[in-house]
Amino acid sequence: MTNKRLPKKRKGSIDRSETFDDFLAEQGLLAETEDAAIKEIIADQIKVAMNDQHLSKTEMAARMKTSRRQLDRLLDPNNPSVTLTTLRRAANAVGRTLRVQLD
Repeated sequence: MTNKRLPKKRKGSIDRSETFDDFLAEQGLLAETEDAAIKEIIADQIKVAMNDQHLSKTEMAARMKTSRRQLDRLLDPNNPSVTLTTLRRAANAVGRTLRVQLD
């Protein structure tokens, strides 16, 4: 009977039984990645609502009582500094409500 050793996991290699979420968690990136994805989804939903209502960015900013520059930050998926208050004002400006829930 021969003893075969399992190959060592190389640094940076992927364990095929590991999920992508597991990998991100291991790297300390899961929460940050989820936050960015949620923000991008909400920004896309706001853009769709604006398009449905034929709203320009200038008109949308006026409805939100903010600047066009602030609206651009809101719609930028790479800008993490958007607050719930801003998201709520944007949702209200297009006749929607923002709902946040814990699962």
